Amino acid sequence: MIVEILIYLFIAIGLTFNLLAVIGLLRFPDVYTRLHAGTKCTTFGSIFLCLAVMIHALRIWYLNGEPSSSIMPIHTLIALIAILITNPTGAHAIARAAHRSGVKPVKAVVDDLEEDRECHSKKSST
Repeated sequence: MIVEILIYLFIAIGLTFNLLAVIGLLRFPDVYTRLHAGTKCTTFGSIFLCLAVMIHALRIWYLNGEPSSSIMPIHTLIALIAILITNPTGAHAIARAAHRSGVKPVKAVVDDLEEDRECHSKKSST
């Protein structure tokens, strides 16, 4: 009974995080905030959904003794590790490509001090 509640709780938490990711992708204004919503929320959502799958498979393996159920947590753990590695790496690559392409964040505070220093140093050197 408690294990079932835990499984349903993890599924609800995972789906909530994934729903928040969808809302963030639709509502946020620029690529950087959308990447943040898409990667953070889906990573956390995937963690909880994978935990629910692993607990459910281990429960079936423990109760019924089915050997095929013992493989499911291993596969789920491998998938979770792949998600934990590729999700932030892919987001970093996309953010870096956007930054190098000159994509500016919406409503960002721009630091003009660097340009002022360069202009001041050019004027004083001439």
